Amino acid sequence: MAPEPTVTLRSRTPEDLDVLFRLSTELDTWEERSARPPRPMTREAYEARLAQVTVEHGSDAVSFVVDVDGAATGIVTLLDVDHLARHAEVGITLERSFRGRGIGTAAIVLLVEFGFVRLNLRRLHLQAIASNTAAIRAYEKAGFVVEGRQRQHAWVRGGYEDIVRMGILRSEHRRA
Repeated sequence: MAPEPTVTLRSRTPEDLDVLFRLSTELDTWEERSARPPRPMTREAYEARLAQVTVEHGSDAVSFVVDVDGAATGIVTLLDVDHLARHAEVGITLERSFRGRGIGTAAIVLLVEFGFVRLNLRRLHLQAIASNTAAIRAYEKAGFVVEGRQRQHAWVRGGYEDIVRMGILRSEHRRA
């Protein structure tokens, strides 16, 4: 039996950009990651977008590389951190070969812990395409609960899909 992979969160390094660029341009999951229409992106445009996101979100966005046994496999982010109401949105993207192995769940658990313990947030929320049942299961394993559904809210690969809204409160995290 193979040992469990070691999942950690760490800062982005220049060596990670190839993996992160590949994830950002993956057409199969584009609509799950972005509200913008899919389109080809050059490496230069990707790096410019990284710089723009940093400017737009300033110090409020917190992104970590998902590291599995020393290799970059994805990214998790706290976006739109509201320091007054103490909440933020969670996002994650993993390389295809690392999906379905519990790595996303482990990364989300680590990010939730960071948000509640280190940033003193009281609520985290996210949204998922309803057909992405694997992601929804991973979020539930990390403690998120379904809070609502926006019917036919997203255009995904030629059809409208529901968006599932999920959240977790710090008090729920403590009980888990």
